[in-house]
Amino acid sequence: MTTIDATPDTGRKPDSPANPRRRVYRPNTKYLPVLATLALLVIMYTSGVVNYENFGQPSVLVNLFRDNAVLLVVAVGMTFVIITGGIDLSVGAVISLTTTLTATLLQGGWPPLVVLVLVLVLGSLLGAGQGAVIHFFKVEPFIATLAGLFIARGLALFINQSSIPIRDETWRAISDYRIPLADGVVTKPVAVIAVAVVLIAAAVLAWTRFGRNVYAIGGSADSALLMGLPVGRTRIAVYTLSGFCAALGGVLFSINSTSGWALQGNGLELDAIAAVVIGGVLLTGGSGYVLGTLLGVMVCGLIQTIIMFQGDLNSAWTRIIVGVLLFGFIVMQRLVTRKVK
Repeated sequence: MTTIDATPDTGRKPDSPANPRRRVYRPNTKYLPVLATLALLVIMYTSGVVNYENFGQPSVLVNLFRDNAVLLVVAVGMTFVIITGGIDLSVGAVISLTTTLTATLLQGGWPPLVVLVLVLVLGSLLGAGQGAVIHFFKVEPFIATLAGLFIARGLALFINQSSIPIRDETWRAISDYRIPLADGVVTKPVAVIAVAVVLIAAAVLAWTRFGRNVYAIGGSADSALLMGLPVGRTRIAVYTLSGFCAALGGVLFSINSTSGWALQGNGLELDAIAAVVIGGVLLTGGSGYVLGTLLGVMVCGLIQTIIMFQGDLNSAWTRIIVGVLLFGFIVMQRLVTRKVK
């Protein structure tokens, strides 16, 4: 009797211990960088509470926002830029230009509201100009924003090379004002403004068409263009936003210090980039969150706070530790985004 095999021939060898069917599992690593930053922040804060007296006081956490308000605002703008796959090296120089121009105009008797609007518009225009050069002339963001850095810093030095005190009553009243949060816990308006910027930016990035376009450009600008998305307009808007945030950071800087100086904000662009990367935003673009940037800024601020509580460590350790963390997060990003072969 002939036996007929009714099993259809699919062209594949049957599964056997010698020829197992390989299945590649790709876990969702979308939130891994942010979760790593959150875990690091919790570990650092818990360690501080355990090892240092009064570290767990609410005022310590509140002061983190107050002391890092300028960095937080600038890092928010940098988040949008890096998600598109770009970089903005001009933000520190825009801060110096903003503080110098603000102090000079207030010293000349200009109305505070007019000065505020003027410097914010100026910062936005500088950012828009850089974005236009990057898009229309296909200039690398590193080079275009490096040129913006020299222009803004040069203008600040041209206006005045010395520190300019701000004696305007409105500016000083804002600087001296305290907002009570709890019994014995107060904060400054700059911290409230920084938190408001974070919340607004997070909502824009997560729930608006502009935010979706930002992610799409970071994923692949060519694909976004083929899909009919406004790549040029979005890219210019992103750098405009970064310039606005840098100018706003300069305003907050001038309120904190009640002065303007052409060297204020020097190197802050590097701090902002570090905070954004530590916060889980991919340097290659296309992935990241504003709330992750908030965590990155808090990690950088907490390092400085722990060193201050320790008391016997050189402040240079802040830079060293941030550098080590930055290197570690870059390596982790590489491992997360590596294709499974």
